[in-house]
Order: sequence, then structure tokens, then C-alpha cells
Amino acid sequence: MIIVEEVQNEKQKKEFLEFPRRLYQRDKNYIRPLDKDIEAIFNPEKNKFFRNGECQRFLFKNKKNETVGKVAVFVNKLYTQKQPTGGIGFFDCINDQETANFIFDYCKQWLKARGMEAMDGPINFGERDKFWGLLIEGFIEPLYGMNYNFPYYVDLFENYGFKIYFEQLCFSRPVFGEVSRVFTLMHQKHKRNPAISALPMKKNNLEKFARDFTEIYNKAWAAHGEGKQMEEMKVLKMFKTMKPIINEHISWFIYENEKPIAMWMNLPDLNQWFKYLNGKFGPIEKLKFLWYKKFRKNEKMVGLVFGVIPEWQKKGIDGYMIWEGTQHLRKHTDFTMTELQWIGDFNPKMIKIAENLDTTVTRKLATYRYLFDRNKTFERHPVL
Repeated sequence: MIIVEEVQNEKQKKEFLEFPRRLYQRDKNYIRPLDKDIEAIFNPEKNKFFRNGECQRFLFKNKKNETVGKVAVFVNKLYTQKQPTGGIGFFDCINDQETANFIFDYCKQWLKARGMEAMDGPINFGERDKFWGLLIEGFIEPLYGMNYNFPYYVDLFENYGFKIYFEQLCFSRPVFGEVSRVFTLMHQKHKRNPAISALPMKKNNLEKFARDFTEIYNKAWAAHGEGKQMEEMKVLKMFKTMKPIINEHISWFIYENEKPIAMWMNLPDLNQWFKYLNGKFGPIEKLKFLWYKKFRKNEKMVGLVFGVIPEWQKKGIDGYMIWEGTQHLRKHTDFTMTELQWIGDFNPKMIKIAENLDTTVTRKLATYRYLFDRNKTFERHPVL
């Protein structure tokens, strides 16, 4: 017998956060997400997706009142799919198919009652940049904001009937790895051009870099795949939020006569510091974070955005930027590895760009889909 509890009071909220800690306590690669990051997702005052959606969390307990699973289930009117599709996320479960099936069945009925015909998971009740997908390959320490799970979760999902809607590919390369000869040749070529210059991002001039970022992004990515136009003020706000963790040696902008033409944005992987805080970020943990940030080497950086405006694409300016930035960060930082944020397998253009950066796939996640009508033909995410 499984008992279902909707998460409503503080005790239940705490259990929703603590259950994964107990479940993964012997897994050396598990890094507990910050409690505040999880709780913000389920706070209507902090998560704008509540304006167009509904979300509930549930705990699942055995007859001994021990938690054996948890999940969040939600609908989002802006999540437009071929059929009305809801989502499940923040799924954790013991290694037991019957328990997982009970949880999935419960989610299915909850979504059916709200007019849904399918469910995707594990996904976020929010943007795709955090807590999206099930880890299926590369069971190593997760990046900040990235889902992590046991390998047996794949069986729990697939045995129930979920199918992969799209794969999420994470590309990495060692900072001190050999750089493509093409990149070094392009660097030599553009280095001779006095109109071309490279600048690392500086904290004391965020207004300029927010303006330049917005211009490059909107030209390079807005019409590329599922890109959206960005507003300069929103970018500036984002940069100011990021300011405490910006490393001035690892984000680069390229200019032609002061006109921004390319950018390569990176941040330190915060999990390399957060993994010592056990999910907490109160006053004491903030002091610990500052101490670790100052004295504990962080050897992993995360590639956020790489973009070149259309008129400079396929001219080798990316090679110039990568070699210019790499030479600098090798001298001035402790980073030994860079990993790009995931790219969907439905986006071959982006994958080609990642491959051209001399990267290799080091982990994969998957967004699964389950159609309630089992006779309906399953279709993967369309290629962009």
C-alpha cells in the first residue's frame, strides 16, 4: 500500500528536499541542489509560470510511513505541443518498478483530469536551462542546475512506457587539450587585422557588455532554432545578478572597429563550491561559499553562449576568439575543463557548432514523453 501526501506544510516541504539526500547518500557523484533554488520553483511569487499554469508536489510513503518517492506534476498553457501535454519533474524513487508505476499512474490521472493527453518528464516547471531531463549517460558530478539520477531511473521510465522525445547532449573539452590547427591559423589571420580586437568581460563595465551581448545574441541566435529576442535591460539585470561569480578571464567579446561581432560566455561551475554546503545557503553557508570561492580551486567552467553575427560566420572568427581566450585563461585561471550547456539532438546546426569547437559528448540527458492513448503514433521532437 502506498500513501499519497500533497506537499502543503513546512514538514512536507522539508521532506521533499531531504528525501533525495537520504536516497543518494552513498553516491559520491551526487551534489545536492540548493534548497532555495528548488523552493523558488514552487513559489507563485517567484515563478512566473504560475501565471499560466498549475503545479502540485506529492510525497509517496509506504505502510511504515517511510518516503519511497516524490514528484512534481504540472500543466503550463504556454507549453504548446502537438497534443495537450503536461509535465512531471523532481522525480525521485526507490529502485522499485511498482512504486514508480504507482507514481506515474498518479501523475497521469492528475494530468488527465486537467485535459492533458501526454506527459513529458522529468522536466522543470520553468525554463529549460535548469532541472530538465533524465541523465542516461555520463553519471558524473552534475553541473549547477542540472538533474542527476541513478542509472536505474532509465528502466523505471522506459519500463512504464515512456519514450525518448529528444536527447540532450553535453559537450566538453579540456582547457589544455590540443587546439585545432584551423583555429590557430584563423587566429593568426585575424590577429593581423588591426580592425579586429578581443576583450574579456569586465565587472566594472557591465552596461557595455550587456549592450554588446544583446546585439550579438539577437543577430546570431534569435532566428536560430527556438531562439527568442532578448532585451538589453533584462540582460543587464542578469549580468548584475551574476556579478559575484563572474570570472573576468573566461568570457570574451570580439569587435570589428568597436562593433561587437562575436562572444564566448562562460561561468565557473557553481556546484564545485555548492557541493560543500548540503543544499543550504543561509548566512553561515554564504560565508562558507565565499571562503571556498577564494581558497578552493574550481577546475570546471560552463559554456553558456557562443555566438557569431551572420556576416562573420564561416570566416574563422570563432577560431580567433577561442584561441585568444584559451591562451589567456590557461595563464590566469585554474580551469582544466569546459562543458557546454546541453544541446537538443533536434538542433543539428548547434550540434555542428559544438563539434567544430573540438568537443566530445561527455554526458547525455533525455526528455521522455508518455502518450496517454497507447494506440497513438509516437513522434520524436521535429528537427529544426
